[in-house]
Amino acid sequence: MVGNMKESLDFIYNQQKELSVFGGIGALLGWDQMTYMPKMGASDRSEQSALLSKLSHERVVSDEFWNHITHLSAHIDELEEKDRHVVYRLEHDVEKSRKIPSNYVTRAAKATTVSYQKWEQAREKNDFSIFSPSLKEIVELEKEYCGYIDLPGPRYNSLLDGYEEGMTVDRLKQEFSVLKTNLVDILNHIKSSEKYQRQTTSDVKVEQDEQKKITESILDKMGFSLDRFRIDSSTHPFTISIGYDDVRITTNYKKDNPLFSLYSTIHEAGHALYELGLPQDEYKNTVISDSPSLGLHESQSRFWENMIARSRSFWEFYYPEFCRLSPSISNHMGLDQWYETVNRVTPSLIRVEADELTYCLHVILRFEIETELMEDRINVDELPQIWNDKMDEILGVRPSNDVDGVLQDMHWSGGSIGYFPTYAIGTIYATQLFNQLVNDQPDTLSAIAQGNFSDIVSWLRTNVHQYGRRMHADDIIKNVCGEGLNSRVYTDYLKHKYYALYEC
Repeated sequence: MVGNMKESLDFIYNQQKELSVFGGIGALLGWDQMTYMPKMGASDRSEQSALLSKLSHERVVSDEFWNHITHLSAHIDELEEKDRHVVYRLEHDVEKSRKIPSNYVTRAAKATTVSYQKWEQAREKNDFSIFSPSLKEIVELEKEYCGYIDLPGPRYNSLLDGYEEGMTVDRLKQEFSVLKTNLVDILNHIKSSEKYQRQTTSDVKVEQDEQKKITESILDKMGFSLDRFRIDSSTHPFTISIGYDDVRITTNYKKDNPLFSLYSTIHEAGHALYELGLPQDEYKNTVISDSPSLGLHESQSRFWENMIARSRSFWEFYYPEFCRLSPSISNHMGLDQWYETVNRVTPSLIRVEADELTYCLHVILRFEIETELMEDRINVDELPQIWNDKMDEILGVRPSNDVDGVLQDMHWSGGSIGYFPTYAIGTIYATQLFNQLVNDQPDTLSAIAQGNFSDIVSWLRTNVHQYGRRMHADDIIKNVCGEGLNSRVYTDYLKHKYYALYEC
């Protein structure tokens, strides 16, 4: 039996704290798997992850937890504001989780742990067929999940809602159709310029030890403290939060592409700053102390990666330090040429290495494939060919192998179908946020040129980070920018920047 209001509040807060601890343990297992775990550890790790997922899920969906939540929800007007926020979000989350059977959670956890190892093996041998059986299992599990959630419309709506609450396939198709057309038009306009036709591939190479010094330097400039944070290497860069004072990122060092480690580090650092800035105090270890969507989370990484670290102001500040840490750079080019190099438009095969202009075309390609896959219009065995054909059609480049094509992202191995659109959503949000920042603080570009990022971090803390899940993502953007998702702001920014760079 449910007791009084205080008993119910005590119960739901204690339950959330324990679930938060479980989440940290699961994150630690995942981080270890993708960084230091021996390859042969996958089988045992799948059992460990599955058991932890099962225990967490059973706590979330327990009748006792649900009864306390619904008791509080029935008297929500009598609660303090903080408790109202928590109960509102909890009721939505738990109601959704209660649709998912525990045995499904166990099967999915085992499958994704093994699938990640198969993905790595497939990449090592450049052979999609090694990963294909695992991916087929993942796709069937995702379809099964959609059957439990069962939102109106295409199956993909049920997946998308888990990453970007309230977003639908119809809305994204409309937004992405316009975005795709505009991006291709801008790209073709730039390609027709004399400057584009004269540009050559950069042959800048930076040794791994120099790249490590560069990444450590930029993290220091962004204000990271090693007592709450660490950086490691992994096949695919990622950010993970083990606890409120333990956020970890990874990067990957490539001698022939020194910009990859730099920008992937800054990208992940943007995620980490958000994690470290989420509400604590009264909301610590509650559903509120999290991001309302992956799109908003992605806006923070793309904000730092693109709006800050690809700007002229940033390189006016950081180029001398960059040359000091890697002296060979200054022998190749000066600041003007380097700024053009970091913003060079070159349609390429790899999403995480894509230039700022073509990046979202990579995301749209994945969205188109995923929606077709989930509606059974294509199958897993066809993916390499379909992927290559779409790359050729949209970007004018064609992969010659699976590693540069369908195997390049780890997301499907983890069951993250429906995740990719958040990269484009976040990229658009990032542009809108930066425009508003400059409007609110007109000296922002001067501050960046002086290496002063503290006011920018404070602005983000006030306008984005502090809300956690007290507001939906699009409402947070509306609150600070005056409007929700608007790809026109993004394409206008690209035209202004790149037409000037390419003198067209």
